[in-house]
Amino acid sequence: MKFNIRESLFRIWYWYVNKADKNAEILFMNYGYSDKDQEILMDEQDKPNRYAIQLYHHLASAVGIKNKDIVEIGCGRGGGLSYITRNFLPASAKGIDLDKQAVSFCKRHYALDGLSFLQGDAQNLNLKNNSCDVVINVESSHRYPDMAAFLGEVSRILRPGGYFLFTDFRYDYEMEDMKKELKSGGMIVLKEKIINREVIAALELDDERKHKLVKKLAPKFLHKIALNFSGTIGSETYDRFVSHKYIYFSYVIQKP
Repeated sequence: MKFNIRESLFRIWYWYVNKADKNAEILFMNYGYSDKDQEILMDEQDKPNRYAIQLYHHLASAVGIKNKDIVEIGCGRGGGLSYITRNFLPASAKGIDLDKQAVSFCKRHYALDGLSFLQGDAQNLNLKNNSCDVVINVESSHRYPDMAAFLGEVSRILRPGGYFLFTDFRYDYEMEDMKKELKSGGMIVLKEKIINREVIAALELDDERKHKLVKKLAPKFLHKIALNFSGTIGSETYDRFVSHKYIYFSYVIQKP
């Protein structure tokens, strides 16, 4: 992927969301997950973000998180880590994001025991060696220019036997290189799943809500860009998932 162009677009979009979302209506920025065989019961406060939450639930339910120390790298606006903290009851939950505005938003918006947020670089984390049991990374790594450095940091901060719960997407032609990087990092892949079907289902089910949000929060000249970032039906992003030009995956990985 062309990191410089893509990263610039993401930075502009994240800046705009932080500026425009005055009422904290955007707590998640992932494409979501829907499996008709795994409908999740959730509180009323979570239902508007059902599909984005279900992506986090898909990951978090893969291993035991209760009473563990967890870290989400690339926590964005904090909705996912808040959901996990409330429903999976870790001993501590730390969210890290490069975007200072997003971190400031999280610190203002969430007040849960054991939940904290700090600004940091996924490729150079200010965390101690062997300091957590579970690392979570949701739809963030495609923005990292040095994937090997990120994986090295994940391994460094995990305790022996700890888990890396990882979901994201790549162009189809990037998948083999990414798999090689995962294997060369010294951790063990326990589970790998391609989830394009579940992501596409979520995009379709959440399409109306996203259209309404874009119309409400973005000026008209930004609608096409915003709808594409949101993966709405008919957008270039949506079509790439349907054609499998984008491959969306999830992994459960363990540190020996």
